Amino acid sequence: MSVEKTRITTPFDAESTAAEVVAGTDLTGRRAIVTGAASGIGVETARALAGAGAEVTLAVRDPQAGERTAADITATTGNKQVHVGLLDLADQGSVAAFVGAWDGPLHILINNAGVMMTPELRTPEGWELQLATNHFGHFALTTGLHDALVRGGQARVVSLTSIGHQRGDLDFDDPHFRSHPYDPVVAYGQSKTATALFAVEADRRWSGEGITVNAVHPGAVLETGLSRHMSKEALDRAVQGGGYTFKTPQQGAATSVLVATWPALEGVGGRYFEDCNEALPYHADRFGGVAPHALDPAAASRLWQLTLDTLGARG
Repeated sequence: MSVEKTRITTPFDAESTAAEVVAGTDLTGRRAIVTGAASGIGVETARALAGAGAEVTLAVRDPQAGERTAADITATTGNKQVHVGLLDLADQGSVAAFVGAWDGPLHILINNAGVMMTPELRTPEGWELQLATNHFGHFALTTGLHDALVRGGQARVVSLTSIGHQRGDLDFDDPHFRSHPYDPVVAYGQSKTATALFAVEADRRWSGEGITVNAVHPGAVLETGLSRHMSKEALDRAVQGGGYTFKTPQQGAATSVLVATWPALEGVGGRYFEDCNEALPYHADRFGGVAPHALDPAAASRLWQLTLDTLGARG
């Protein structure tokens, strides 16, 4: 049976907003964490969840920015259960501290934070920054919160990926560019392949415990800080001829919120969504879609073990 016949579709599309996809869903009593929730689509993701009644923790690098965002979300939604937690995904000690401070069940985890096309930068462990932040940090966070997700019952994890995954499979032999020249575009692409593969393997491992994990491409949103490392020329090319239809932050947050909350997706995991629907397979003749290497179960299993080995060897 073809993917087109079995893929999941919804009443929503690329123009839908986070508020629209969650309308009518009551999240009262549900607890959510959104990483990178002090800017861009993270703010609107958290706002939509809070607006539906969830208790939301903004996991952010800058607590002051987080507190300003929390106050704004409370003012616009009336929900006073909006909290702030310090989390630097490039710092494994910070991730461990956040996990250690979490108490009680967790129902929704949206791994939204990320960096894109940075210059060649490394963590103290020597890990390439984009892979360390986008994948290793979120891997440690999510596995660290595994028991809380189990306690949540029918918990959902959303792993933000990108169309950039099409630019690069994982280089398992040299993921940190120690042996070949650093390329920020390739490094970003492989980090986003990793976030998609994480969803595949995490869902395989955890779906029997009531945890579903999916990958989400939010779309291109210019009104965020994610593109700050892109040159003006690269941004101009994207705007003028890159094939992108740019979204507002509210539209960019929609797919994450839908996958985290839509009742019809109960028990659905290990998939890749974009524009509020399951993505079609990548094809050179059309824009978007998911490349086979981002859903490869063998690569997902291999990445899981590589990540465990890497995190276990730190220090």
